[in-house]
Amino acid sequence: MTDQFGRAIRYMRLSITDRCNLRCRYCMPDGAALCRHSDLLTYEELLQVAEAAVGLGITRFKVTGGEPLVRRGCVEFLGRMKSLPGVEQVTLTTNGLLLEPLLPRLAAMGLDGVNISVDAADPAVYAAITGSDRLDAVLRAIRASVGSGIKTKLNCVLLEGCEGQIVPLARLAAGLAVDVRFIEVMPIGAGAASAGVSSEAALDILRAEWPDLHGVEEERGNGPARYYAGARLLGRVGMIDAVSHSFCRGCNRVRLTSTGWLKPCLCYGEGTDLRAVLRRSPEELPAALRRTVWGKPRAHCFKEAAEVTERNMMSGIGG
Repeated sequence: MTDQFGRAIRYMRLSITDRCNLRCRYCMPDGAALCRHSDLLTYEELLQVAEAAVGLGITRFKVTGGEPLVRRGCVEFLGRMKSLPGVEQVTLTTNGLLLEPLLPRLAAMGLDGVNISVDAADPAVYAAITGSDRLDAVLRAIRASVGSGIKTKLNCVLLEGCEGQIVPLARLAAGLAVDVRFIEVMPIGAGAASAGVSSEAALDILRAEWPDLHGVEEERGNGPARYYAGARLLGRVGMIDAVSHSFCRGCNRVRLTSTGWLKPCLCYGEGTDLRAVLRRSPEELPAALRRTVWGKPRAHCFKEAAEVTERNMMSGIGG
């Protein structure tokens, strides 16, 4: 399925909850409004959307939240997603706090990958960012995930004042076969008030530690990360820099919120209410998907933050 600009849309980020067991200051600070449980799509409805999407050529899915593992039945749902005819890939994004004991089941079902969010390697800094003192649990989950054989990546947001965390986080790729990706802060939700660090500044910091760091042309997932290798790194370092380096020309994705809002572009509030379609006339679901994909905007407007029309927190969007 292609949009009006000829981009092939094959990937959907599918949120199953807006709840989370952390309160990261750039994503879901205290006071964030949560939706009613009755507003969430049921697992059956989420599978209906996935089946319709597969029929139109979207065959790769990332299950997100909030924190997806706080929703009861998430592991079983992932297994059902994996077994849908035509699905090529199912991956999971998590903060890692609940991950370690679930890894045997996730590996057994053939989960294709897990992205673990961790924004600091220092316990005090981690606690200041997330409101939690459980960094040790996240680090154990990272090691266990790599050991389970599941392809593991780390997502690290580039927050101003946390420049000292960049090298320690990247060092995880020196001892483990894990990709460490640094993400520029996007001007959405609480992130609109958060200053960030650019990918170029982060690369300067990293090259002071690893002077041989160099770009590699490797396909390591479905996303837009630019990857770098070094002789002393087992894994890769990646940059996801939507603000300073637009990658809209090759965008391949749409997003479904936990309440059923299908978003063709992260920074705009416009989209389609698939929950209403599912609960009123589910036979119209494929047509609604086609219309939304076709209308996908040419590009985001992160450099003109006043033009961003998305007003929800990232936890409510499916970050």
